[in-house]
Amino acid sequence: MKIGIVCYPTFGGSGVVATELGIELSNKGHEVHFITYSQPVRLEALTSNLYFHEVTVPEYPLFKYEPYELALSSKLYDVISKHKLDLLHVHYAIPHAYAGYMAKQILKDNGYNIPIITTLHGTDITLVGNHPFYKPAVTFSINNSDIVTCVSESLKEDTIDFFNIKREINVIPNFIDIKKYDEKHKNCKKNIISKGDEKIIVHISNFRPLKRVIDVLKVFQIINKEINSKLIMVGDGPDKNKAKEYMKKNNLKSNVIFLGNTSQIDEILCSSDLFLLPSEKESFGLSALEAMALKVPVISTNIGGLKEFNIDDNFGYTSDVGDIKKMAKDSIKILSDSKLQQKFRDNALENAKKFDINNIIPLYEDIYLSLIHISEPTRPERIGDGGVCVKKK
Repeated sequence: MKIGIVCYPTFGGSGVVATELGIELSNKGHEVHFITYSQPVRLEALTSNLYFHEVTVPEYPLFKYEPYELALSSKLYDVISKHKLDLLHVHYAIPHAYAGYMAKQILKDNGYNIPIITTLHGTDITLVGNHPFYKPAVTFSINNSDIVTCVSESLKEDTIDFFNIKREINVIPNFIDIKKYDEKHKNCKKNIISKGDEKIIVHISNFRPLKRVIDVLKVFQIINKEINSKLIMVGDGPDKNKAKEYMKKNNLKSNVIFLGNTSQIDEILCSSDLFLLPSEKESFGLSALEAMALKVPVISTNIGGLKEFNIDDNFGYTSDVGDIKKMAKDSIKILSDSKLQQKFRDNALENAKKFDINNIIPLYEDIYLSLIHISEPTRPERIGDGGVCVKKK
C-alpha cells in the first residue's frame, strides 16, 4: 500500500505515535509518505519506501496569519496525485482532518477518490476541538472522514459527548515496540543520574496547564522529606517557567533537574524508580506506557485513558485529580518497600506487552485494506504522471 501520513512533527504523543506507525508500516513493505511542516523528531532516517514532504507556507502580505491549512491542503493534493497514494491517514483533528477533507474534494473534482482515516488523540477533541470557535469545523471533518479511530474508550466517549458524531468510532490504542526495550533493560546505568541511595522520580509532559506540573513538585516535596530523592522534569511548554519559579521559592533547586525536550527518554526512564503523572486530562497516557515498558511503577490520576491501564495496586496507584497527599503517600509506600517495587516493576512490563506494536499495527492494516477494497471498484484512473519519488520536497 501507498500511505500518506499527516501529523505534528513534534515531541507530543500524537506526533510520536504517528511517526512510529509510519516507520513500522515501511518496515513491513508499505510505502509511507509523511506530509508536515518539518521532519518528525522520531523520523531519524529516510529509506527507499519512507518519505518526507515538507509543507511550506508562502508569505503573502494580505494575510495577517500564515494560512497553514491552505498550504497543507495544496501539498496533500500535490503529493497524493504525484505519488498515487492509496489512502491518507491524518492524526489530530485540527487542522489535519479539515485540510485532508479539502484535499480530498479537490482531488475528487479531478477524478481521484482517496479514502481518509482520521485518528483522534486527545486535546484535539477535549480541549481545542471543543472550543466553540473550532467545534463546527471539527465536527464536520470527523463526520466526513471515511473511518475515524481514537486511542482510548475514554476519548471515544468524550468525542460522542462533545460532538454530534454520525460516524462509528473505532478504538485502537497507542503502542510501543517492546523489542526496543530489551537492550535498555540490560544496559541501563542508574548511577549516571543518581548518587548513592538516591531515588529517581520522573515526570514527562508538554508542561501545559492540564498536566499540573506544580502538583508534580508538591508531591515530590513531601516524598523528599522522607526519602532521599531527585526529580527529573522532562519536556517543555507554557508552565515550565511557573514550575521553575516554584522550585526556587521552595528551595528544591538541588533536587530537581529540568531537562527540556530530549531524545534520551528511554535512558532516563530505565534509570528511574517512579513515574509521576498527575494530569487532569489524559486521553491515553503514552508517557505512562513508556514508563511501564521500562519497568517503572506509576503514580497517576484516575482519569481518561489512564483508567484503562489497570494501574491501581498492579504496577502503581491512582488518585483523584489534585489529591497530592495520597499521591505522595503512595509514592513513599513504593519507594520504601523494595519487594513491592520489584513486584510493580515486573507487572508494569507485563501490562506494557499488551500494547506491543505487533498487536496494534495489524488493526490499522485491516482498516487500510477495508478502505482500499471499498474504494477501488469505483476509483477512476488516477491523475498525475507518477513523478519521481524524492526523500524531501
